[in-house]
Parts: sequence; C-alpha cells; structure tokens
Amino acid sequence: MIRTLMRIAGLSFLKMKLIRDSCVYELYKYKYKLNPKFKFNGSNILFYGDGEIIVGDSSYIGEYSTVQATSGCKVFIGRLCQISHNVRIYTSTDLADQDFSKTGKLTRFGDVIIGDFTWIGANVFINPGVSIGENSIVGANSVVTKDVLPNSIVGGVPANLIRYKSY
Repeated sequence: MIRTLMRIAGLSFLKMKLIRDSCVYELYKYKYKLNPKFKFNGSNILFYGDGEIIVGDSSYIGEYSTVQATSGCKVFIGRLCQISHNVRIYTSTDLADQDFSKTGKLTRFGDVIIGDFTWIGANVFINPGVSIGENSIVGANSVVTKDVLPNSIVGGVPANLIRYKSY
C-alpha cells in the first residue's frame, strides 16, 4: 500500500514538473525568437536576459543548460544544432584580471554565434564573443574561449583544434 502511494506521489511530482517546464518553455518562445521546431530536450533549461536569443529550425538543447543574452547582445543558434545537457552559453562575464574588492567590476560582452549543423557536447562552457562555425563539434567538458572554424573538431580547457573533419 505504501509503495503504491509513493509511486503515485512520484508520478504526480514528475507530471507537475513537466507541466511547469512546458509553461516556462512557452514563455521563452514568446519572449525570444525560437523556431517552432526547436526542442527543449529535458527539464531545468534556462533562457534569460534582455538581449536576443534566436534559434533555427530543428535544433535542440539538453536539460540543465543555460543561455544568457545580456541587453545589447545576442545568442544565435543555427538550424539542426545539437546542444547537449549542462551547456552554458553567456554573452557577458566579469574580467578575471581585476581587483574584485573594488566597486565597478570590469565586464566583457559579446554575441555568441553557433553555426548550422553544430554539435555541442555535454558540460561545455561557451564564453562571450565566440563564433562556432557550421558543421563543427565541440567535445564534452570543453571551455570555448575563441572562435571555432567551420568543419572542425575542438575540445579541452581551453578548447583547441583536435582536427578538421575528413569527409
């Protein structure tokens, strides 16, 4: 009897979470320029900021991912992009080389452009001002600090060229 009640409670919790996520994702579609075929692939995906977020046809983003678009900046994700779970995409960040005990932090801003047919692995961090060329792969657990050329495979911390595709 207790097991049955626990299962019902668990299923009810999951359904409520799915409903909550669906409502949040609909608000994102209203606020940002997301293609109708864009898919939120999981829960706890956060899009925020007063900038622009533009996503192309048939792309998806995995659960626990975050996309930040600061006012005056944009994040552009092309079509047929695969963005795995726990990916972070930011258009602003504090500069590391400064005295944080002083007021008026120095911040770096920049658009993030992800070209068509790109695959971003799990746990990737994409810094402000980075462009990732079309048909590229960013390996899991990478930190992208500079532009990625089209048709390339990059990985590491910071992400470096592993090789170009050979098709």
